Amino acid sequence: MASRKRVFDLLRTIDKASCQCPAHSYRGNFHVSNATPVLDYTFEIKNSTVRYGIGVTQEVGLDLVNFGAKNVCVMTDSNLVSLKPVKSVLDSLTKNGVNYKVYDKVQVEPTDTSFKDAVEFAKKGNFDSFVAVGGGSVMDTCKAANLYYSDPEADFLDYVNAPIGKGKPVDVKLKPMIALPTTSGTGSETTGTCIFDFEEIHAKTGISHNALRPHLAIIDPLHTFSMPEKVANYSGFDVFCHALESFTAIPYNERGPAPSNPALRPAYQGSNPISDVWARFCLQTIQRHFSQSVYNPDDITARSYMHLAGTMAGVGIGNAGVHLCHGLAYPIAGNAKTFVPKDYGEKPMIPHGLSVVVTAPAVFRFTAASDPEKHLEAASLLGADITGKKKADAGDVLADTILKYMEKMKIENGLSDLGYTSKDIPKLVKGALPQSSAYLTNRWMVSPLGFTSEDNPKFKGAFRLIVI
Repeated sequence: MASRKRVFDLLRTIDKASCQCPAHSYRGNFHVSNATPVLDYTFEIKNSTVRYGIGVTQEVGLDLVNFGAKNVCVMTDSNLVSLKPVKSVLDSLTKNGVNYKVYDKVQVEPTDTSFKDAVEFAKKGNFDSFVAVGGGSVMDTCKAANLYYSDPEADFLDYVNAPIGKGKPVDVKLKPMIALPTTSGTGSETTGTCIFDFEEIHAKTGISHNALRPHLAIIDPLHTFSMPEKVANYSGFDVFCHALESFTAIPYNERGPAPSNPALRPAYQGSNPISDVWARFCLQTIQRHFSQSVYNPDDITARSYMHLAGTMAGVGIGNAGVHLCHGLAYPIAGNAKTFVPKDYGEKPMIPHGLSVVVTAPAVFRFTAASDPEKHLEAASLLGADITGKKKADAGDVLADTILKYMEKMKIENGLSDLGYTSKDIPKLVKGALPQSSAYLTNRWMVSPLGFTSEDNPKFKGAFRLIVI
């Protein structure tokens, strides 16, 4: 096992040049002393209020009345604005006498430019609350608009994760925000993170702080009927990887150092008994309902379970964390060239759920040695027969299980199907290396490799093997 000194040498490095991984939340700047630090001994669960039920959207107008809202910014995208989810929200607002304006220009897989456009709309509106109706792109855009509306003098890069931005903590009070997801996967309705492509460097990054969490997440399964097949498919694999990664993350009491102040405890705390409950629920739900929800879209039971699983996975990752699949996904999605997915428009892009699952078989084959029992349990929860399987079999068992799901759900066969060639590997590896926070939640990276910096040849070699 790697020495503690090596691990905390890396933590000091990351503290000076914080991770740009868009999925992790702001951890605060803290000093790591030269003394041997004590590993953390506790975990905490932070979360938006979650309300779930068929038809529950009808209550959103009353919620805004309860907030004292007088002028609401409703954000959505150009496809959803004419569909039933948005109509249901606006009907509830009208019925309860709540004034609103609609911004329907949210870009799928948003960029810094599209974020800024939404911010400018918000600044002109004199809003006292925000409502997001859509998938992760809509909810993330709405969070950014709320933040910069609430701090109108801030420069855009002030809050963007370091090292791309300044990574400043949020010390302004944001307006109340309600999120109504229409896809089943991102979990953005419960997290304090908003993700975007920073066009200048062709890489994904984000803005992360607990203050960005929506005040209320309204989870209405009726909205999933607006979700096309491929959107349901790829977003379902986001749930899939959220659950697997948080379940196999380093245990909270093996992560360190323990913070000098509880306010400095990172959002990515490692696996813990509560996040494990959500992960197990999600994996069981996937085993029972994922395929049915995609290929039988009128099955309200299957779509309801997957919709709830998306939120519960968000609770899990928002507190335990994700690791290698997501760390590798950002350069895969950020460097999309020719791949145009069905149901997502006409521009080249790689949907987030696809970008995370495409490396999952290789990832979990590698990471199984760090915690074979949990990897075997995960495979079992997904329906694999693990009778007689040994710890040494864990990686292959889980990898084969994931591959069976990918084949059944007709997922593209590796990076070559996404438009990449072997010549792209160095660029993808380079883009993956800075996502340090995602790797520090993985036992396999911290212990067996024993890396002391991102330049360690073992570290690069490991990613080269996984990405290929």
